[in-house]
This record gives sequence, structure tokens and C-alpha cells, in this order.
Amino acid sequence: MLTVVTGAAGFIGSRLVAALNRAGIASILAVDDLQGGAQAGNLFAAEIEDYQDKREFLAQLESGRLDGSIDAVFHLGACSNTMETDARFLMENNYAYSKAVLDWCQDEEVPLLYASSAAVYGAGMEFAEERANERPLNAYAYSKFLFDQYVRRRLESASAQVAGLRYFNVYGPNESHKRQTGMISVALRAFEQFRDEGRVRLFAGTGGYGDGEQLRDFVHVDDAVEVNLWLLEHREVSGIFNCGTGRAQTFNQLAAAVINAVNGSELSLDELVQRNFIEYIPLPAPLVGRYQSFTQADLGRLREAGYAGEFRDVEQGVADYVRELMT
Repeated sequence: MLTVVTGAAGFIGSRLVAALNRAGIASILAVDDLQGGAQAGNLFAAEIEDYQDKREFLAQLESGRLDGSIDAVFHLGACSNTMETDARFLMENNYAYSKAVLDWCQDEEVPLLYASSAAVYGAGMEFAEERANERPLNAYAYSKFLFDQYVRRRLESASAQVAGLRYFNVYGPNESHKRQTGMISVALRAFEQFRDEGRVRLFAGTGGYGDGEQLRDFVHVDDAVEVNLWLLEHREVSGIFNCGTGRAQTFNQLAAAVINAVNGSELSLDELVQRNFIEYIPLPAPLVGRYQSFTQADLGRLREAGYAGEFRDVEQGVADYVRELMT
């Protein structure tokens, strides 16, 4: 039986494939769109059974050729560019495609674990998985929101596990291919700025927050992968769950973690600013009114479901990431 990972060459997908391999699972059908080839290297060290282009995979599902051959589907493939303006493309790629995968999984009684996004919460300040808190601000977020709604309507009569993870700000290894869309994590951007320019640029005060004091829930990719593996082991668990650390930390804290990890130092924020290691710049015009100045995953529902795993804070997770970047 095959374990399917869509978006297998992508950021979270490739780390998931590596984790499945470490768990002794190599009968993996890796599904992705490798046009452009930037992310292909993320799979070079992986053990997989087969690879299919995402269009071929959907055609095989619809034809029935994969019936009876799949044990579980991790659906991580999507356009994750929050600045994408082609809403028609997003709805086809993120929404319609996901519906087709879910419908097949339900017909075949196959577990589906899929990627949602904290972007569905928009500029709100409440991050529990409730409809009242969901206010998407862009077409990407709307495509994820609509699929979550579709899932909710199917949950009561579901024939197999359906679990969505609303990823907060994920960072870590295997994300460098996202440079082509400008969607690399704040951690990688800060590392590259400091390596190349000797300073990290952060946004000046916005939305009532001081310079660099905007808050996000930054989660290491491998901690997010662990939640996926737990769900695979607990097929009785269905629903939509936040996937973050449950703690909001400032961009200043993240930048300090990057700089101190690179330099092997323990400088305070004031010392970093005094030494011009951190520079504050205005919020770009395209982000005005569309920028999340605060995110913090409410982990209540995930904990109630039984997940007891820990999540690294920025100081530990970023230091781990920087060490890997410097090897």
C-alpha cells in the first residue's frame, strides 16, 4: 500500500517524506509539479516508490487506477504565495483540486491529512478554529478557507479520517526554493540578510506595535511534521487543528536569535540595535491593510485531541536552523 504525499518536493512535504523514511516507510507516491525544478533537490536523498506530476495523479484518481492501492494521503501540495493575484488559478489549484482528492479519499475510505493555513484568520486577534474568527484577507487565504468549509460539511458523515492543519509561520530546512516567489520564512530572510549585509531589516512600528515588535507564532518545520505523523498514528482523530507553538514571539526576538546564532554571541536587543545589526524599514505599500501584526495558535483543540508533543521556541528552533544553514 502506498502513502501519498502531494507537494512532496516542497518545504513541509519533503521534510515529511524524510520523516516517513526514518519511520521505515518507503512505499511513498510523491506527487508534485516540478516545473522550474527549483524544489526537485529536496527529494534527491528520499526513498520513494514512485513520482507523479500532480495532473497525472488527479487523472489516475479519477480513472480508478489507484483504487485499493493507497493507505493514506498527506495533501500538502498547493500554491502558497499569499501575494498571488490570480484568484482563478488559486481556486482551481487549492480548492477544486483539494475537493477532488477529498472526495476520492472518502469514496475509498482513505485517511486524508491536509494543509490549511493560519492565513484564514486574517487580521483577527482570535485564533481558535471557529468560523467567527475566520476573515481571509487575500485570495490564497480564501482558497484555504473555502476548503476548510467544505471539509466541515463532510466531517459528520466522513467514512475515514479527515484532518486539516492550519500552519502558522513555518520555518526550517528545505524552504530555499521559495525564493522564486518571495515566500521564504522570516528566519531564512534574516539569516541571508545578516550573512550578506551584516544586518537584518525588520518592519518599523505598525498597527500599534513598536519597531520589530509585531508578534507571530513561528514554528519549526520538523515540529509541524511531528503533528502529521501523530495524526497518521491516530486515525480516529478528525477535524481542523491549529499547528503552531501556541506562543507569539516578536520579530526582534527572531532576528536576535539569528544574529546570536551566527555570531555565537548572547547580545541583547539594545546591543544589536546599537551595533546596527538590526535596521527598521517602513511597511511596503502593498502590505498596508493586509498584514498580520499578531498571530498565536490556540492549541486547545489539538491538545484535547491528545497531541502532547512539544514545540521549540524561536531561540531554540532558529538556532537549530542556523546551525544547519551554516554546515
